Amino acid sequence: MGFEGDEESAANQVSTKSRFRYNSPLVQITLIGLVCFCCPGMFNALSGMGGGGQVNPTAANNANTALYTTFAIFGVLGGGIYNILGPRLTLAAGCSTYVLYAGSFLYYNHKQHQSFAIVAGAILGIGAGFLWAGEGAIMTSYPPPHRKGTYISLFWSVFNMGGVIGGLIPFILNYNRSEAASVNDGTYIGFMCFMTAGTLLSLAILPPSKVVRDDGTRCTNIKYSKVSTEAVEIGKLFFNWKMLLIAPAAWASNFFYSYQFNNVNGALFNLRTRGLNNVFYWGAQMVGSVGIGYILDFSFQSRRKRGFVGIGIVAALGTAIWAGGLAKQVGYKHNDLPPKLDFKDSGSDFAGPFVLYFSYGLLDAMFQSMVYWVIGALADDSEILSRYVGFYKGVQSAGAAVAWQVDAHKVPLLSQLIVNWSLTTVSYPLLAILVMLAVKDDQKGEEPSINPASMDNNSKPV
Repeated sequence: MGFEGDEESAANQVSTKSRFRYNSPLVQITLIGLVCFCCPGMFNALSGMGGGGQVNPTAANNANTALYTTFAIFGVLGGGIYNILGPRLTLAAGCSTYVLYAGSFLYYNHKQHQSFAIVAGAILGIGAGFLWAGEGAIMTSYPPPHRKGTYISLFWSVFNMGGVIGGLIPFILNYNRSEAASVNDGTYIGFMCFMTAGTLLSLAILPPSKVVRDDGTRCTNIKYSKVSTEAVEIGKLFFNWKMLLIAPAAWASNFFYSYQFNNVNGALFNLRTRGLNNVFYWGAQMVGSVGIGYILDFSFQSRRKRGFVGIGIVAALGTAIWAGGLAKQVGYKHNDLPPKLDFKDSGSDFAGPFVLYFSYGLLDAMFQSMVYWVIGALADDSEILSRYVGFYKGVQSAGAAVAWQVDAHKVPLLSQLIVNWSLTTVSYPLLAILVMLAVKDDQKGEEPSINPASMDNNSKPV
């Protein structure tokens, strides 16, 4: 199944008076946000507890390594697959793999055999490549060009509400188990129910040719792509100077998760407090995405200047947060961990590490929203952007695969922090160069998109 819909003349007369039309970018971005709320949002909550909610993080580390290894491959291929299959099949296939992954930890709770979790992680990596390539294409191509930051922040807020709700699940179900080491079965079953709902909801996403913006233009008018075409275009990405400038930011953008989840939240707090912390970690992501989205869309008239300011703010905030992390990290090591903190019993000792973990969530959302905005400013066509986002997710996942093995091999925590800080810092000037060279203050600088559906008989915008 490809991108649906022969363009009918009647379709060009669709009313655009309501922003809450089913075929409006606002509704479609909200829907893809809800899909990610249910699937990767719940996955993030599960991972954020450290070790997948298990006392020993080895199984989760190995499963995540398998996950991000296949994700690195299918993240790059995902854009081409999206262009061939269209959004519904691509997203539904990807979402279904999340259910299997959560189920593998339910199995692990009883059998303590990590093989199923590792295989499920590898399968999830394939599915995640499908899902995130489709999500990225939708999020960056459906909105109008001058409001991409706003729509990215809308998506990020809805998506990360999944992490907030997902954090409440283990917090509530394990509230009276202050000494527990691993979460109970109900926690994993709750995650699986949400993930199943997300799989079904993905079938409500419209193809880009049927999405009509408020000004009457359609996102993209493409029906099918060919495997040979996608293979050639994906290969070109590895020699595309724009993608090479994005690559360090892509590598860095998930590299810090293993450190933050396992060695901050997992190492410093007890089980029920880790669930509570995740509520605020993913809540901070909502705040961060809204803040940076506003700056990237409304701070200055010049789009290029908005990009520079956004990168500068994220760089300054990131430097301050990682410096705070360094101050905390020098106080403990793998073999010299402090007593587990509890939100009720630890008093003021809880406040500092909690604020640090909250700040990491804030920075994550601002960093990734900024990168998505830059990618969205490079083109306005779903077909092109699906490949760009696929490349971004592929490199991101390769970095994550390495990061989870770095943690599995007990690399000193201070070294992990320094590498994470360095990777994000290197990204900022490269993104600024990309904005300077490739982002223009009007659509003339964007890569062209063919959109016959948005043109009337006189070749003027509808």
